[in-house]
Amino acid sequence: MKVAGLVVAAGRGVRLGGDVPKQYLTLGGETVLARAVRALLAHPAVAAVRVAISPDDAARYARAMEGIDDSRLLPPVPGGADRAASVRAGLEALAPDAPDIVLIHDAARPFLGRDVIDRVLAALDHAPAAFPALPVVDALWRGADGHADEPAPRDGLWRAQTPQGFRFDAILAAHHAHRGPAADDVAVARAAGLEVALVAGDEANYKITDPADMARARLDIGRSAMDVRTGNGFDVHAFGPGDAVTLCGVSLPHSRGLVGHSDADVGMHAVTDAILGALAEGDIGRWFPPSDPQWKGAASAIFLRAAAARATEAGFAITHLDCTLVCEAPKIGPHADAMRAALAMAAGIEPARVSVKATTSERLGFTGREEGIAALATATLVRP
Repeated sequence: MKVAGLVVAAGRGVRLGGDVPKQYLTLGGETVLARAVRALLAHPAVAAVRVAISPDDAARYARAMEGIDDSRLLPPVPGGADRAASVRAGLEALAPDAPDIVLIHDAARPFLGRDVIDRVLAALDHAPAAFPALPVVDALWRGADGHADEPAPRDGLWRAQTPQGFRFDAILAAHHAHRGPAADDVAVARAAGLEVALVAGDEANYKITDPADMARARLDIGRSAMDVRTGNGFDVHAFGPGDAVTLCGVSLPHSRGLVGHSDADVGMHAVTDAILGALAEGDIGRWFPPSDPQWKGAASAIFLRAAAARATEAGFAITHLDCTLVCEAPKIGPHADAMRAALAMAAGIEPARVSVKATTSERLGFTGREEGIAALATATLVRP
């Protein structure tokens, strides 16, 4: 069964306003039309896609399709004075190598999912036409001049979406027989007496019609494109001989030191592990093994700088670091701002994005017995 897509893109989008038709507006670095075309080409059953455009938009169309290198995208066809005329022109352009099935899709629906196409194609096994739709769930009222008149029943009402699928010969004949405009191709099919199956649509498959729709689409693109990662880190070091401890890059006088292969900065180690965890790239021991003599006595800022550089290399920005130190002594509060500054410098971010706080374990456990210090950290990474 050969399936072709036909995208209707000859309209002017007057309700959105502006000089550029809505299908050629940019949405996340790509035009609305290009996203609609890609959605059809992404389905493995689709063997060809043709777009009906306004003759005035030939240059715009060429620019919009520059990023789509797919032999299944056929040359565009000039559309007509209304939607029905544009569809008819597109169907006639497909006719010389006629598909078995045609999926007619609005250029202004850039978020078409594969599951919607699957449902339409499945319905066409049993009917000559099918379309996705959503039930009307809001209360309906008739009114005029800004005043409500009377409620209208919503039972049996559906909000039509695209792609609307048809057996090719049947819809081509229906369009040839149809005269005048039509709300959509289902209307043309029903006027020709075709049975039309209704399948579940998708709220995400909305049509961009006015500025509010475009604002929603840009928000949706931002949410879908953004990669947000969270990583956790935990580290412990025991007390040993010494007269100072290094915590989050700051040396604090103390009656004992911390034991470790490097400078035993339990705070920086936990933060480093949190960043590596967010990247899903192991832990500090894998990157800087204690068996390697080059790290003996090393400043832990080296480890944090390396983890931050790896995040940058992977395209992530570190948006927040949070470290909690668990100890009875030394006192952390007076040094917290200095620690924030040291962590921020090593991570390459501003101190406002770094939190350092402390707590005790209420004299319980190894920290309560002052046998060592523990640290917990969380890192948030974002890739636009």
